[in-house]
Amino acid sequence: MKLILVVLVVGLLVWKLSPELQSWAEAQLSNPKGTASVVTVLKPVSAPVKCDGRKRCSQMTSCAEAKSFLQNCPGMEMDGDHDGIPCETQWCR
Repeated sequence: MKLILVVLVVGLLVWKLSPELQSWAEAQLSNPKGTASVVTVLKPVSAPVKCDGRKRCSQMTSCAEAKSFLQNCPGMEMDGDHDGIPCETQWCR
């Protein structure tokens, strides 16, 4: 009688837990240990612009630097046609 009761209890537990066990097993197979399930993409952080008196394209070292100065510093002389693109003949072609 005890054996039948044990078998019924074990069978009931297996039947009750089987969907949870199946979903757990699927999760383990689709994401093995040691791998990340979330990928984080970091954007580069640019340093704040220090308006140090440079105003002309010949004083810049890149298009990105010229754009940053044009957007953040007053009195720039890098956008002759006033289209928002600095140093078009030298850096930002």
